Amino acid sequence: MPTGSRDTAVLLDWLLNSMGLVRRSGGDDSGALHRIMREAFLPEPLKGWDSKELGDLTGLSNTGIHHQMVKLRECGLVATQVKGKWHRHVLRGGSVTAAISLVESQAVAVLGLRASELAGMVEASETRMATEAEETETPFSIRIAEPGPIGRDGRASALVDDMGLSGGNQRSGSDLAREILAQFCSSHQPITLLALSERLSESRGKVSTVVDRMRAAAILERTPMLDRISQDVYAGLVRQFDARGEDWLMTRGGLGRLEDGISTELLEGTRKGSLDIDGVIAALAPVPLEDQRVLLNTLGGRMPYGFRIAGADGNSVLTRVMRRAERTLRRLRTVAERLDKAME
Repeated sequence: MPTGSRDTAVLLDWLLNSMGLVRRSGGDDSGALHRIMREAFLPEPLKGWDSKELGDLTGLSNTGIHHQMVKLRECGLVATQVKGKWHRHVLRGGSVTAAISLVESQAVAVLGLRASELAGMVEASETRMATEAEETETPFSIRIAEPGPIGRDGRASALVDDMGLSGGNQRSGSDLAREILAQFCSSHQPITLLALSERLSESRGKVSTVVDRMRAAAILERTPMLDRISQDVYAGLVRQFDARGEDWLMTRGGLGRLEDGISTELLEGTRKGSLDIDGVIAALAPVPLEDQRVLLNTLGGRMPYGFRIAGADGNSVLTRVMRRAERTLRRLRTVAERLDKAME
């Protein structure tokens, strides 16, 4: 968000980008939309612009004007009236602030409907949220579209398409996105990307791309898989003992940082070959979680992370998605107000 800026170009750029109207900032789309908004709708919002006037003013072709006006109408910034053979375009409400307020009202209502559909797919779980999520908040991104015709693939596929979870190529992406969403909605434990790709017989890269979209939409979140720490510590102890020996384990391997009884138990078990995962779990039980993480890191491992539906039940997910959307819409309204003031 352009904090404190009064530059109309900066404010307009942020507004158009945040509404998903520009694929690449600074590209042809960005320049065309900027010219139409800056040269036509901002100075004279209710003039009733036709395509010829917009083309003469901005230097864009008829095709270019048509393409950009479709986007502005679909997002709700611009309204069109037919007078004779001409389509007259106006900025809704006569100002950017009014247009964004109308967009906000409609977006909240429509997203509430679609997020309710999503909530109905989520199985309630008492264990799913047992571990606190540990991730910085990702930039929010979701497509808001009214329910359309349901194709042969059913409502779930239509929903993931309409919410933008299947990506640009909906034909090939909707099946995978639907299957991934179904896996998370029914799971009571976090799932790793590797496990998900193996279940669905799909590449990890494609799975990761869909998961990232769902995280951006506030549907999924990343969480540490604490039950895997002991397993990975065990593997690290055995591997490093064979490669570097006892002295390394006690010094750089991190066992020396633990209480003597715990480090001795782990080291002797590793030396004798009697240590197993259950033994590691029992030995590390009194060790604080942060110290377990440090031990895993010094043994050459990394904290295992998985992903989960971001709520114990459907209502929790619905609330989270709506809260993130409403926060974004409030920011849009704030920037719209600044833009109108800057144009006075």
